[in-house]
Amino acid sequence: MDYLPVTRQEMLDRGWEQPDFVYVIGDAYVDHPSFGPAIISRILEANGYKVAMIAQPDWKRDDSITEFGKPRLGFLVSAGNMDSMVNHYTVSKKRRNTDAYTPGGKMGKRPDYATIVYCNLIKRTYKDVPVIIGGIEASLRRLAHYDYWSNQLKRSILLDSGADLLIYGMGEHAVVEVADALESGLDIKDVTFIDGTVYKTRDVETVYQGILLPDYEGMIKDKIEYAKSFDIQYRNTDPFTAKPLIEQYGRNRYIVQNPPSRPLTMQEIDDVYELPYMRNYHPSYEKEGGVPAIKEIKFSLISNRGCFGGCSFCALTFHQGRIVQCRSHDSLIKEAGLFIKDPEFKGYIHDVGGPTADFRAPACKRQMEKGACPGKQCLFPNPCKNLEADHSDYIKLLRKLRQLPGVKKVFIRSGIRFDYVLADANEDFLKELCRYHISGQLRVAPEHVADQVLKMMGKPENKVYMQFVQKFKRMNEKLGMEQYLVPYLMSSHPGSGLKEAVALAEHIRDMGYMPEQVQDFYPTPSTISTCMYYTGVDPRTMEKVYVPVNPHEKAMQRALIQYRRPENYDLVKEALVKAGRQELIGFEKDCLIPPRRIKNSMENEKKKRKKTSIPEQAPDTEKKKPSYQKKGKVNTKKKPVRNVHKKKK
Repeated sequence: MDYLPVTRQEMLDRGWEQPDFVYVIGDAYVDHPSFGPAIISRILEANGYKVAMIAQPDWKRDDSITEFGKPRLGFLVSAGNMDSMVNHYTVSKKRRNTDAYTPGGKMGKRPDYATIVYCNLIKRTYKDVPVIIGGIEASLRRLAHYDYWSNQLKRSILLDSGADLLIYGMGEHAVVEVADALESGLDIKDVTFIDGTVYKTRDVETVYQGILLPDYEGMIKDKIEYAKSFDIQYRNTDPFTAKPLIEQYGRNRYIVQNPPSRPLTMQEIDDVYELPYMRNYHPSYEKEGGVPAIKEIKFSLISNRGCFGGCSFCALTFHQGRIVQCRSHDSLIKEAGLFIKDPEFKGYIHDVGGPTADFRAPACKRQMEKGACPGKQCLFPNPCKNLEADHSDYIKLLRKLRQLPGVKKVFIRSGIRFDYVLADANEDFLKELCRYHISGQLRVAPEHVADQVLKMMGKPENKVYMQFVQKFKRMNEKLGMEQYLVPYLMSSHPGSGLKEAVALAEHIRDMGYMPEQVQDFYPTPSTISTCMYYTGVDPRTMEKVYVPVNPHEKAMQRALIQYRRPENYDLVKEALVKAGRQELIGFEKDCLIPPRRIKNSMENEKKKRKKTSIPEQAPDTEKKKPSYQKKGKVNTKKKPVRNVHKKKK
């Protein structure tokens, strides 16, 4: 067992004269099943194909993709585990300082819009070699999409990249079928029949039961047309019910999206995770400090994929789908056994989960026969009557992992769905969660408290979260434990105005917890929320939605969540005034901020005294106190008298 070749010499050492596929990726080469390129390359290897890896080529040099020469069947291209633009920029469009998927965390080793750049690089050198794109960046940009960083509606990435075929979703079935088709001698232009792929064509007469989406030019002229298109796309993400989608560009140019690939069976997903991964980054990166992303996932177990949670701001519906697929207990225990043998393992399994940790089966039995319902959600606005909320299998799995020799603690960090926990009448999971699987704090994602915003987010009403808060508290009291909930909160989501942002700040005040980190809504491709952000309407209902797009308003909403921070004072005060909530400015216990920045007031007073040549004097306690001292303590740099005496002693 060894890493796949990353140099020509390593390829020759394997006895190869030419690879079948050259895989160009935007991440460093990490041969671990948490990394998409590792899964795809190992699956191809398991099916008899020779794959060579080019990780983070220098896109400014044409010869950077010629290390292995011309591949026999084609190039595979992926931007990496993240969209390259999300990887590079914060929501305020500022350049990030580090890249966890690059050796040493160094930023700048991949280009913006990496998939497009890599494909253009390949096509300049190898014009007649098939190029197949995939990964999260290509998957979520497969049709016309809103691009937040350029603030425009972009064409399908298949057109802008010049690639020949796009594989979307997780890709295990599709990539092998594409490879087999090319191996059989088919021209890449004739590979138009594989589920989970998108292709270009000038003739759509043969597309069976295809749905014609609004054309690109029409969507450019009218954002509502894009909202209509997105709704059709969203209703065709299920492999059991989806139809081919056709998007027109110009007079006779089309992009055709075939239905998604079917979900993996438990045996198939077990096989995927039991391939001979090296489970680490390539040794050549050691001198640069390794690849930071491996730290969090090296001793974590991926137990499932897919999510029926249906959050509006999440792209999982478009990428992994709503049908949950799970690994067997034996497969997960076998992988945990590899952890125990690793000399770096300290006895702690960092996570057992996936998109949602406690989803260990499809939402209901009908999903595996008829698919997920296209017109409604499993948990929103209320749990479906057909939902089977059952944690028994997950509990059994966690108990088995806890009993393994060498395992001290099994954490759950990938998040639980609190409304799903409430839907389970049996409290055994909550009991075991509190007793064994958290360490003082449990992270949950209520996201907001205003029901209007939660509705846009596809999240349950705030009262549901508060029910969970009480249940969590009672369970810890029953167990004699002192543990806390740490909520993830989001500012500036569509539907949130200053009124809703202030309500969130008041909630934070009442719970006595100041969030360390705040997520400002990030409009990434292929989410309902991003469609709302761009079009101003909810594509599911076509109703208008208030969208905070002004950077200054977004800054105010974000500041309100962390209203206690001194640097946020001016923004918070401005927000409260604009929202008509001046009663929250004062010294009473329910107020968020005092009437003015006391520290600045004292400094200004000192400056005035210096300008008028009045010597600074100690405050006269017999004189009337300044207005800013009447209702609170003043923070000065001078120590109180009592502390001075203590110091003398």
